[in-house]
Amino acid sequence: MSEGPHLTFDLDQPGISQGHLVVPKGADCEALSLSVFSLNKGAGPRLLITGGCHGNELEGPIVARRLVEWLPEAQTCGRIIIVSVLNPPAVQAFTRNTPIDGLNLNRVFPGRANGSVTERIADAISRLLLPMADTVFDLHSFGPTWDFPPSTTTHPIADQDLMAKTIKMAEAFKLPMTLVWDHPDTPGMFDISAHNQGKVFVCAELGGGTIGAENLAIYEAGVRNALIALGLIEGKAECPIFRQRKSSQTLQTRRPADELASPARGIFEPRCSMLDEVKQGDLIGILHPMDSSSAASTDIRLPSTSIVCGIRSGGYVEVNEWLALLARSLAH
Repeated sequence: MSEGPHLTFDLDQPGISQGHLVVPKGADCEALSLSVFSLNKGAGPRLLITGGCHGNELEGPIVARRLVEWLPEAQTCGRIIIVSVLNPPAVQAFTRNTPIDGLNLNRVFPGRANGSVTERIADAISRLLLPMADTVFDLHSFGPTWDFPPSTTTHPIADQDLMAKTIKMAEAFKLPMTLVWDHPDTPGMFDISAHNQGKVFVCAELGGGTIGAENLAIYEAGVRNALIALGLIEGKAECPIFRQRKSSQTLQTRRPADELASPARGIFEPRCSMLDEVKQGDLIGILHPMDSSSAASTDIRLPSTSIVCGIRSGGYVEVNEWLALLARSLAH
């Protein structure tokens, strides 16, 4: 019988600590060691920052490593735990899901101690790190086939007090968009496990398919703003410049109307950009058939006046694949 998940160091010791979260071996692979950084400066907020949940979203691990470089001089109180790569096999393979078992780590929380490797990772995080935090920042990006602005996202939460705290924390990043996404309560999502424990959980996202210096700077600035809001570091929060302007807006989606799906197979040509305000009937893209050069293309028009949160950045799509994610201002 293999030993259970464990940390190689004591998170409660003061100052900087570094070591590993060991995920036990199973029938499918040997044990994994997830690098963990902890900075404990006594009383104050308790924050867990994670990246690399999905292996093809590398902005999170990069920003998490940047934090490790400057936090020791900047942090004034509380404790911050950073796991820059939650899913090493997926990151090494640059795949969304774990290549060993094909599972999506963000769909198997709280995990299983005797499950496959992805479930064992979730179990280790759920048992040993999540209870140590009051707030979680999970650093994602929207994937290589979408244009999506630097954003913070959350889902509707039944606990209205926790919902208000979560939106306030998400807005503290001051990124161009805060999105309350009416996403189905997919079993096994990391944020649902955190919410069930009363934790404030904010997911940071950005898209575009490439790791650019400007986006990384905006992402890091947003995390810094949130650390200031928590009182973990000192300073003045500022809205990052995005698309030549400083702005921040809070939006909400409605399912399923705001998830614009493709009516057919083809190559999608976007005709609008993220954060564009578009009116009902406006052209937002064209779907070109691939099997005939003479067949007519299909105009994709907006069903209702909305703001474009995200848009497919071109590419081949199947029937019912998303072409755009739409939203409108949140009143709160």
